[in-house]
Amino acid sequence: MTDEATRQTLDRFVAAVCRPLPLVSVWAHGSLAGGDHRPGRSDLDLVAVLNRRCTRTERRRLAEAHESLARELPLAVKLHCAYPPAPELGDPSRRHLTWAHEKLMRRPVTPVARRELHTFGLVLHGPPPAGLLPRVSDDELAAFVLGDLAGYWRPALAHRKRWRRDVWVDLGMLTLARALVTLREGRLITKAEALGELPGLGAPGEVVDDIRRRRYGEPGPAAPDWTIRRAELTVSFLGPAIDRVLAEHSPAA
Repeated sequence: MTDEATRQTLDRFVAAVCRPLPLVSVWAHGSLAGGDHRPGRSDLDLVAVLNRRCTRTERRRLAEAHESLARELPLAVKLHCAYPPAPELGDPSRRHLTWAHEKLMRRPVTPVARRELHTFGLVLHGPPPAGLLPRVSDDELAAFVLGDLAGYWRPALAHRKRWRRDVWVDLGMLTLARALVTLREGRLITKAEALGELPGLGAPGEVVDDIRRRRYGEPGPAAPDWTIRRAELTVSFLGPAIDRVLAEHSPAA
């Protein structure tokens, strides 16, 4: 599956965080399940299905358990886990208790995550997604991808300063490439495959090389003038590129 440190973190997570809850299953998706996981760099994207909602006391203990695990195991800060009750899994738009970015919030288990779980998800505990998690049709997946580009990523380009951060550049560029392949072919691709798609879309070579170096190489700290230039290159490319994808693939197109 992955390296020993990640395996140990996942085992400890299931034992210390999940089992005290009314647990049904724990599944992994994202790069961890898709074969593109980079130990110590990639997030650990998980779904822990419960047989009911957490109580207020359980929510407090859940946060404490995550915080305690992160103090003991460095990779635990990368854990992102949704805690949906099994009876509520039928609605992809429903927001569920989620631990991400070292705090509790509410997020949906998106159609992309659902398709990943059914296509290549890893079972860490309990029964697999089949029978618990409704499948996502190609039309539902395409509608979500288009809505994400139009409703989230396109407006985000107006906030120029956030694009000086690595995470925004990486996710913005890779999301565009992955979305386009999904819309054209109805399949999901890894971040590594998305990097390979970007040059053919006209993405700035300097930015693509920067993402590849930071994700797969041994990068040093970026100079401030480069992060400013990189942000401008990224925003200037993504705006027209997203507009083209929306124009070509939206139902009214």
